[in-house]
Amino acid sequence: MDAAHELVFRARGISKVYRMGEVEVHALRGVDLDLRAGELVVLLGPSGSGKSTLLNILGGLDTPTSGHVWYHGKDLVDADDAQLTLFRREHIGFVFQFYNLIPSLTARENVAIVTEISTAPMKPEEALRLVGLGERLDHFPAQLSGGEQQRVAIARAIAKRPAVLLCDEPTGALDSGTGVRVLEAIETVNQDLGTTTIVITHNADIARMAHRVLHLADGRIAREHHNEAPIAARELRW
Repeated sequence: MDAAHELVFRARGISKVYRMGEVEVHALRGVDLDLRAGELVVLLGPSGSGKSTLLNILGGLDTPTSGHVWYHGKDLVDADDAQLTLFRREHIGFVFQFYNLIPSLTARENVAIVTEISTAPMKPEEALRLVGLGERLDHFPAQLSGGEQQRVAIARAIAKRPAVLLCDEPTGALDSGTGVRVLEAIETVNQDLGTTTIVITHNADIARMAHRVLHLADGRIAREHHNEAPIAARELRW
């Protein structure tokens, strides 16, 4: 198997049950999933379908109630808290709907927070240039638009050169034009760095840029399809 098709994640029988008092909420129900190196995968589905729970389990932020998740052959279910922390630090970049930037730090300094604790990071300036913010290095979050702040968050996530980028509704708080620029940054990371990328969205139009689309419903992967010719992010409109 060549590196471009190397299996990154293999999940089998993933279930997650949250207990709230005497009520059980089944967030995932026996999910099987393979993710390969360099893929850009979109997870589609309504609220409560299990998208974020699945993303959090893949990223080591949560553990399944049952089932197994292997990352390059190592079972994350067997990992303790310290091992999961190391896994997240060394291999995973996270991008969320809300940017979580530190207001008193510039764009460059917000990215440097990550590079200072990484083993082989890119320079903050390089990460910011990659997402189209080479001219905004010394601007504070309050001086940036929402889309620019989200691109700083992407730069921060990819500056440590993660193998996997996990994005939970990265355009959820943005208008269409701004969202497209954020998706272009994610697309660049996927294509130029070969980062395996997973994007959660409610927006079916965004799925057209993916290599593969997984439709979740009621805690299960209801169906999936492959895009033979994914379109460029700049062509998206919604």
